[in-house]
Amino acid sequence: MADPYAPARGPETERRRRRGLQIAAGVLASLALVFVLFLLLFDWNMLRGPISRFASAQTGRQIAITGDLEVRPWSLKPAAAFNGVVVDDPEWAGEGKTAQVERLTVQMELLPLLRGHRILTRLEVRHPDVRLLRAADGRHTWDFSKDDKPSGEPLEMPLIRRFVIEEGELRFDDRQRDLTFSGTISAQEEAGGAQGFRLAGDGRLNGEPFRLRVGGGPLINIDPGDPYPFDGEVRAGATRITAKGALPEPFDLGRFHLDLTAEGPDLADLYRLTGLALPNTPPYELKGRLVREGRVYSLDDLGGRLGDSDIRGDLRVDTREERPFLHADLRSRRLDFDDLATLFGGAPATGEGETASQGQQAVARQMQVNARIFPDSPLQVERIRAMDAELSYRAEAIEAPHLPLRGADLHLTLDKGLLNADRVVFSLPQGDFSGAIQLDARQDVPVTTMDMRLSGARLEQLIPVQSGGAQPLRGDLVGRVQLRGRGLSVHDTMSTADGEVVVVIPQGEVREAFAELLGVNVVKGLGLLLSGDQSQVPIRCAVGHFRARNGVLRSNQIVFDTEPVLGHGEGRIDLGRERMSVRIDGEAKEPRLIRLMAPVTVSGPLRKPSLGVEAGGAIAQAGLAAALGAVAAPLAALLPFVDPGLAEDAACGALIAEARRQGAPAD
Repeated sequence: MADPYAPARGPETERRRRRGLQIAAGVLASLALVFVLFLLLFDWNMLRGPISRFASAQTGRQIAITGDLEVRPWSLKPAAAFNGVVVDDPEWAGEGKTAQVERLTVQMELLPLLRGHRILTRLEVRHPDVRLLRAADGRHTWDFSKDDKPSGEPLEMPLIRRFVIEEGELRFDDRQRDLTFSGTISAQEEAGGAQGFRLAGDGRLNGEPFRLRVGGGPLINIDPGDPYPFDGEVRAGATRITAKGALPEPFDLGRFHLDLTAEGPDLADLYRLTGLALPNTPPYELKGRLVREGRVYSLDDLGGRLGDSDIRGDLRVDTREERPFLHADLRSRRLDFDDLATLFGGAPATGEGETASQGQQAVARQMQVNARIFPDSPLQVERIRAMDAELSYRAEAIEAPHLPLRGADLHLTLDKGLLNADRVVFSLPQGDFSGAIQLDARQDVPVTTMDMRLSGARLEQLIPVQSGGAQPLRGDLVGRVQLRGRGLSVHDTMSTADGEVVVVIPQGEVREAFAELLGVNVVKGLGLLLSGDQSQVPIRCAVGHFRARNGVLRSNQIVFDTEPVLGHGEGRIDLGRERMSVRIDGEAKEPRLIRLMAPVTVSGPLRKPSLGVEAGGAIAQAGLAAALGAVAAPLAALLPFVDPGLAEDAACGALIAEARRQGAPAD
């Protein structure tokens, strides 16, 4: 049944409805035409100012478009060309320009953008002139963060399917690392095919010639699923680094992996390239696989040599904090002991078959001329303060012709300029030399503290035997070195050292000829030496105790107790001048038919002291009782300092007891 209240739908009504639709369509068409005409006739240069101001506000940097702005909007891949783009340096850098580009063309895909993906169909940069600056305080002009602190984050770039760079120039002034560089950069399309990415240039690094070459595949038809290959070479003076790797995702500069090789005269030279305070080393050859994940760098499967020592392990550098943090786990199958000298500013051995740089050879010659043991090369404290670290190192075997070292084990940490080697162990055939060393570089003049103990060692393994001869000394040897000094070099530190040095032979044997000479029974002692007699007599106890004050060690106790002789002495060792003077007197334990009391001396430079007999007339004999009386109290207090077990040692305990029977004080 029809609705009686429905409006009538006659021919007139239908005509009015159609006419309304026609009018609406006409209005929309007119608006569309006006919009099209607007876009076609619009002067896009009117947007240069708003676009420049927007870009400046987003980057905190003055950015200007000084030429025409060309726009092609009628496409699913619209394009825009900016002519005369200028990017100013930040205010702190002065009035320079970070970049000037003759023409910058950008073409973008709209459909992926609607899904949140930025894909540039084409990016063309014509005649870019880029000038980068890093100030001494670490600020750099390529950081577009708005605060004053450099962000350090890797550059984020969208996927670019076709990237063209025409006749680019790049200049780099790094005042923090004393590096200047000027080069060219290009990636072009040519008739014969696309030309790959190329960056090449030269400059100076710390006064030495510097050269950089980087090359990559063509930047045309880039597939986001295909890694982008590249290779490079850096030469800085005598240092050479080569690399070959890839970006897993093209234009994601925060992730890459590469195989690299490096060689040069000293690892410390890499500081100006890496910002890492690496130790001084002999010439090196290394290779490994470097992986970057954001601000973390890993060097895996590191292998090669440092001087005449092999090295392998893994490194990781985390740059997410204010100071980079280096974590290293290293090991050697064979360590050439003289290679360690470079760690302290010295030089490795320079004889035939040894590896040393020209600079290290010069240092070795100078130390030889000056008869020096302690190097005077200054420590670069600003480098130590610039990073933190944790390092573990183990050497399975050590080659040291004059020392019976078997292996080494080291663990150290570096935190805000405080270097703490809490585990320093050199193993011997029997026993070890171990302890801790601390370097506090948080102040202008570093303070070095060391506490090292010699435990369970044997004399016959430390004292070389002359060809055809017998071992002059046998027995146990323990000791302790506890020193604290201030200085920028090892020599300065030792010249100001305070502390104690103690060595103890709790029991052993000595060739009888030497014991008799110490007595001094010249007739019998010389007779035994000339006859080649190898007879041994027991060492009951021997102690050498020195106190250090401002770099000078003065003897507090020198005792050498054998069956025929009790020796006691005094001495002085000047660590600053590197000279020593020690005198030992002997008291016979039985009457001698012929006696000539002339003290035995050890004197001269520490590098090569001389053994002799003090010139001059005979001296008065103090007597055995007086000598023993000077022994007991200091010896009883000293032994526990070296090793708590020595206080109960039978031989040294017997010497203390005998001294007390002779009237020495109880403590």
